[in-house]
Amino acid sequence: MSEPEVVASRYAPGALEQRRRLWRAAIKWPMYAVAVMPVLLAAGWRFGQGLTVRPGQLLLFLLAAVLLLAWENLANDVFDADTGVDAEGKPHSLVNLTRQPGRVALLANGCLLAGLALMALVAWRSSPVVLALVLACCGLGYLYQGPPFRLGYRGLGEPLCWLAFGPLATAAGLLALAPPATATAAATVPWREALLLGSGPALATTLVLFCSHFHQVEEDAAHGKRSPVVQLGSSRAAGLVPWFVAAALALQWGPLLLPAHDQRWPLTALLGAVGLPPARQLIALLRDHHHRADLIGGSKFLALRFQSLNGLGLALGLALGRWWS
Repeated sequence: MSEPEVVASRYAPGALEQRRRLWRAAIKWPMYAVAVMPVLLAAGWRFGQGLTVRPGQLLLFLLAAVLLLAWENLANDVFDADTGVDAEGKPHSLVNLTRQPGRVALLANGCLLAGLALMALVAWRSSPVVLALVLACCGLGYLYQGPPFRLGYRGLGEPLCWLAFGPLATAAGLLALAPPATATAAATVPWREALLLGSGPALATTLVLFCSHFHQVEEDAAHGKRSPVVQLGSSRAAGLVPWFVAAALALQWGPLLLPAHDQRWPLTALLGAVGLPPARQLIALLRDHHHRADLIGGSKFLALRFQSLNGLGLALGLALGRWWS
């Protein structure tokens, strides 16, 4: 085919639409729900407790979290391109779309620097501990994907994900939204509140990562990526999905049973159950078609819908607790 014919085929209507779909998949905008959830939960909890929520800090934290997750996603594409794991099974990888890994790496580093700069401003207006916690989250993100560690290739991505998006990010959000005098004086990290608030939603976030492995088991195994689904097999891994959902909800609803003097959560925290319909769809899909890569490519997005609805429902429920007697 001559060069004019190649150009013409690339810009044919069908090819243009396919390219648009790939770019939408590469941007992964629904995935940013996992970045913003910890601070939204912190805001809902503080509001429900009658504590101050600083809107400026909330907006800065949200923007910084989005930029830092953009770094994580872009860097992951670059690092996976080095191993070849995305060469065939991930046409929507930004590296595969642009064929310019150097520019993608530059954009990733720019997002990292911008996100950390904004987070440093948040920390300056609240507590230095905020930046330390966020740097720890970024460090876990690099351990997951970056050389020479690549712990995600050893099946350790899920526990790293839970730590980063659970107690670490939630504690950072709680400190960032507190009044500066309080946050500075209370230099200790609110681990208890962060664990109660972040453990269940972080498990829902971890489920998103877990489900992202199902449609690429063969590619992962061929390139030495020992994801949990590769190690367990798709059938046994699919059997764990209901337990992920049940454990996430149990961790969220457990604080409803705390003594009244111990900051027991209101019954409105049960609003996290709005995430159950997509969770049921996800469980049924993987139970019936876990071995069909062509049918389960959307399982990650069902898990993401559960994570988003569940987290937003919980945050709203905790905020409504302010008026719940």
